[in-house]
Amino acid sequence: MRKKLTRAQYRRKKKMKRLLILSSMVLMFVTGVCLLAGGISNVLHGSLLGPKSKPTLKVVDGFYDSLNIEEMLLTPNEYSRPETALNKVNGVVIHYTANPGTDAEANRNYFEGLKEGKTYNNGNYIYTSSNFIIGLEGNIVQCVPLNEVAYASNGRNEDTISIEVCHPDETGKFTEKTYESLVKLTAWICSNYNLKKDEIIRHYDITGKNCPKYYVENEEEWEKFKNDVFEMIEENAK
Repeated sequence: MRKKLTRAQYRRKKKMKRLLILSSMVLMFVTGVCLLAGGISNVLHGSLLGPKSKPTLKVVDGFYDSLNIEEMLLTPNEYSRPETALNKVNGVVIHYTANPGTDAEANRNYFEGLKEGKTYNNGNYIYTSSNFIIGLEGNIVQCVPLNEVAYASNGRNEDTISIEVCHPDETGKFTEKTYESLVKLTAWICSNYNLKKDEIIRHYDITGKNCPKYYVENEEEWEKFKNDVFEMIEENAK
């Protein structure tokens, strides 16, 4: 038989019960706040939304404007600017034009001319373009918006941004001004999309094509280029 509590004992028991409930509520609140704070921190550091949720280094305001990019967007067409959405960016691909001595606008106009539908000797239609072309004097022409697919990198068209680079001769080596613009443009793209050093790739790394020729045949220069890109990011980071 359960012992009957006195009035004072009953009040103490009831008070203890309220305190326990209150303590549990406080503990749950504190835990929730900690989890929320941790969640916010994770989002800010990119651990919840993936490694590309927020750039680890963001170059200073005005960096993009200093590139002096000239927009010469291609006319929408199925052969060089299909207006397919580019929903993710997992890399930037470097190409060379393989057309010595020609400049950015001339190569852009070649892409534009494909809108009528041109074919190879075998009768297959030509599909090609690039987001950017860098000229012999370091001038940069944009052909395809950054939120659209360009036909440049075969199986990586759907998740990369492409840069075609002009060169003066058959070696494929870029001029000093061209190189400087390439480093700067690539640095901005890597910063904007939170790309790592190994996500700067050559067309060669996708298909085995000898493109960009100079950087396929001179591996140490390719590594130097990537290092120069990330040195520029660090020097101009917020």
